[in-house]
Amino acid sequence: MSVLKPIWADKPESASRLRQRIEAVLDAGKAKGLRDGENPARWRGHLAHLLPKRTKLARGHHGAMPYADIPAFMTRLRENENIAARALEFAILTAGRSGEIFGAKWDEINLEANVWTIPPQRMKAAREHRVPLSSRAVAILNRLIEVKTGDVVFESPRGGQLSHIAMQKVLARMGMKGATVHGMRSAFRDWAGNETHFPREIAEAALAHVVGDAAEQAYRRSDALEKRRELMTAWANYCEPKGGSNIVKLAQQRA
Repeated sequence: MSVLKPIWADKPESASRLRQRIEAVLDAGKAKGLRDGENPARWRGHLAHLLPKRTKLARGHHGAMPYADIPAFMTRLRENENIAARALEFAILTAGRSGEIFGAKWDEINLEANVWTIPPQRMKAAREHRVPLSSRAVAILNRLIEVKTGDVVFESPRGGQLSHIAMQKVLARMGMKGATVHGMRSAFRDWAGNETHFPREIAEAALAHVVGDAAEQAYRRSDALEKRRELMTAWANYCEPKGGSNIVKLAQQRA
């Protein structure tokens, strides 16, 4: 409680993640015989009675950048040589979630077919998700693979995968107040709905959203990869800065 209470109201997302990790550590300790009794970091039936309810910490809508601002933002983003900036650009181009980007591994990437296959255990819906990669997304990967040292695509300069807040820090340093990484998915969805004629289910599939009832899902065997490839190519073209190129800058430390 002394660890969680000071940040519970001001930093709800960090506090929630911290509580979950404390709970996991203490569960592991009990399994290894290092402690007895109930887990004091458990939420249900314990901390739920001691800390404000999650409803008071509701996130609401994630702050989203208007899609009309994305091309100009991409121009500025490409001037940033930080590896986290490349992860953010890749996230925007693929409409991916932060966790999917940070956890991306090279064995999930097929650069011959230009497809990124995310396994079920890393997806929110617990279903495999294939992501068609645009030429710009492939250019980012081709440059990164030249300097890779491990299994993780977006490696921290200190080794291992980037922090879960690395991309959000890029937005903060660029002065994008109110914008969030997750909100870039909303920008993509608004653009697809307002500016294109792609069917709704294709746009939703690109976001790895489950569409339709159980019966409809049972009959929908295909993930419409090639139709989604057309959509993601159109999105990448829209995001392309005027006068942009496929040159990928890397920090001197990485080079």
